[in-house]
Amino acid sequence: MLTKNILLRSFKFKKNKKVVTDWNKIKKEYENNNNSVISSFSKKYKYHFDFKRIKKRYRNFNNVKIFGMGGSILGSEAIYSFLNHKIKKNFLFINNLRSEKEKFLNKNKTLNLIISKSGNTLETVANLNSEKKNKNNVFIVENNKSYLRDLAKKIGDEIIDHSNLIGGRYSVLSETGMLPAYLMGLNPDKFKQFDKLIKNKNFINQLILNASAIISLQKKKKHNSIILNYDENSNDLFFWYQQLVAESLGKKSKGVLPIISSVPKDNHSLMQLYLDGFKNNFFTFFYVKDTLSKKINNKYLFNSFKYLKNKKLEDVLSAQFIATQNVFNKKNIPFRTFIVNKKNEETLGELFIFFMLETILVGKAMGVNPYDQPAVELIKKETKKLLI
Repeated sequence: MLTKNILLRSFKFKKNKKVVTDWNKIKKEYENNNNSVISSFSKKYKYHFDFKRIKKRYRNFNNVKIFGMGGSILGSEAIYSFLNHKIKKNFLFINNLRSEKEKFLNKNKTLNLIISKSGNTLETVANLNSEKKNKNNVFIVENNKSYLRDLAKKIGDEIIDHSNLIGGRYSVLSETGMLPAYLMGLNPDKFKQFDKLIKNKNFINQLILNASAIISLQKKKKHNSIILNYDENSNDLFFWYQQLVAESLGKKSKGVLPIISSVPKDNHSLMQLYLDGFKNNFFTFFYVKDTLSKKINNKYLFNSFKYLKNKKLEDVLSAQFIATQNVFNKKNIPFRTFIVNKKNEETLGELFIFFMLETILVGKAMGVNPYDQPAVELIKKETKKLLI
């Protein structure tokens, strides 16, 4: 058990002493207020906006369009998909360069939320300037001179400061993710589980065990981290996780390649390779319990499928989930398992915090800086050269 909302069966590896030491250092940095990233996970974090004023000013907007790339938008997408059953408003995410049909017809009732840490993100600038004019805009950018900050000032739109000490992929529990969450009608305080989790010995033990296991798997040349996701509404959570892991650890010819696999669909395409192909993979099973699953109609079930009688789709999915783990065990394929018992802000906050802390610990143990992304700047510079 990780917490009451999440069951975690960890990889079968022993604790790595370096990971334990690194965790103690991170904890001390947080206690001395020397780690801005970890501080943003806490309820003590001071936002650069006032929740009451935001609610009063924007509560009548039922349609929200969010512009951003990477860490500026992936967190809010994960929140929207994972907790969609609690959200009544409509959100559209402009997260790539593409031709998008207008989803919200009434511009006056649509709020644009433009998020860019640097304020100069090429794709965000291009997307925003390909839109029809909208007078309802909020910009989240760093408090530095930038194109988007200058634009917001020129047209008189609201500006909310993004902390320049928190990288985009670690910013989901700061303004970048919590303002969108608040606009979705969710409670940002409930995501902030760090202060409680840091006192939870089981959580810390599992965190250290999992980070240690990933280091051990790396030493065995297993670099592909494949997420077997049994919940379609969690796909965006793992797109967020994919950026977190790839951008944090992919340095100095090292890294972990996160691959998202939708199951049981991929049982009919990729599972053959997972079971009998090359052996440089390790796996994360992710399952969410569903109490509202559809029932299977018994009327046309012949004897050959009578075992489906009185079953729900959830029963079939659960059987496949357990069966696949049984086969992985028999074949000695390394895996861990997350089972989510309840979908709410607390659960998602725990998952965000677990995955971010795990990634930081793995990065430090691998000898890479988990907070920067130097190589990405090369493509930005090269693209700009071609456009000038």
